[in-house]
Amino acid sequence: MPEKKDLIIVGAGALGTFHAFHALRQGLKVTLFEKDQYPVNATVRNFGQVVTSGMSGRWFDYGRRSMYWYQILQEKMDISVRRHGTVYIASDPDEQQIIHELKQIMDNKAYDSKLLSTAQCLEKWPVLRGDYCREALFFPEEISVAPEHMIYRVLDYLKETYPQFTYLPHTTIVDCTDTASGAKVVTNAGHVFEAEKVVICNGGEFKLLFPDLFKASGIVVSKLQMMRTQPMPEVELKGNILTGLTIRRYESFEECPSFGSLQTPEHLKELKKWGIHILFKKADDGSFIIGDSHEYADVLHTDDLGFSVSAYINELMLKEAERIVHFGVRNLDRVWAGFYPLHKKKDIVEEDLSAHIHIRTAIGGKGMTSSAGYTEESINKLFF
Repeated sequence: MPEKKDLIIVGAGALGTFHAFHALRQGLKVTLFEKDQYPVNATVRNFGQVVTSGMSGRWFDYGRRSMYWYQILQEKMDISVRRHGTVYIASDPDEQQIIHELKQIMDNKAYDSKLLSTAQCLEKWPVLRGDYCREALFFPEEISVAPEHMIYRVLDYLKETYPQFTYLPHTTIVDCTDTASGAKVVTNAGHVFEAEKVVICNGGEFKLLFPDLFKASGIVVSKLQMMRTQPMPEVELKGNILTGLTIRRYESFEECPSFGSLQTPEHLKELKKWGIHILFKKADDGSFIIGDSHEYADVLHTDDLGFSVSAYINELMLKEAERIVHFGVRNLDRVWAGFYPLHKKKDIVEEDLSAHIHIRTAIGGKGMTSSAGYTEESINKLFF
């Protein structure tokens, strides 16, 4: 039987991998399991925008701490961190009012931000349309990562740095139970592994472990549609570019006094119906990720979301993108759907099934921004 570890983690997405990172930093012996050949779900099918400015409550604090840990890791290995900032572009007077209110909130938190006029925005990002951009709120310290690279490079760093780390991809855990002194898991090949504690970071996989718990959990799955253009290195649009519909959606703006009285203009109602808010992020190769939309299903009906991409939803996004920028957003290389679990009433699902078995999942769209900070606290609570 393999050596008993301090911690077993099921799932090598952002939540699982950063749980491993913080446990290893503290000297714990860790085994991390991933059912696929490598992580392929929410952690790699997103924008890679680390937008602490979009978080509220404790998630703002986790986001701030995450940026610290991203920078620490970047100093040790290029995990694709780029500091180009985040901007929220207001397109009408209501959105302008909201970004002014958020500016005051962020000033009170000593979190650096700058209000930019239309002229300042067009000077910094000349492909923005002046008739859309009335004003903007810019967070110069915020970062982005390349979602197609980041988690794999963090895993490489852990393997190279910590001899007490075991990473077992392509290994499905089919059972998890308590033992006299901890917990054990069983793989699909029948191999047994033991540890003091097991943390299950299963993302959108609800059929293998504790399926009855997940059926009753209230978790839903969100399907997002995203697009990526051909490389356009000549187009100047660096940073996390978020627009008016994002101002009307992200949780940090809900803290603003005027948010509750926001009305949806007629021209945005169909976009809101599909949960569309337009974001742009330029990748290192000069291509742009554009999106996204949101459709939902509960855990018993996730297959109903399908894996196909709706041309109608993509067209809604492209038309809105063309209202915001004047470069070739239709010069597409590929389109795809991403999926992530969330809970409509909880900001994350934390279930302690015993003193040794713990579920940490359904972080929603906060994973890339806040996982590195949240998991630091999670490991400290579990072990110290």
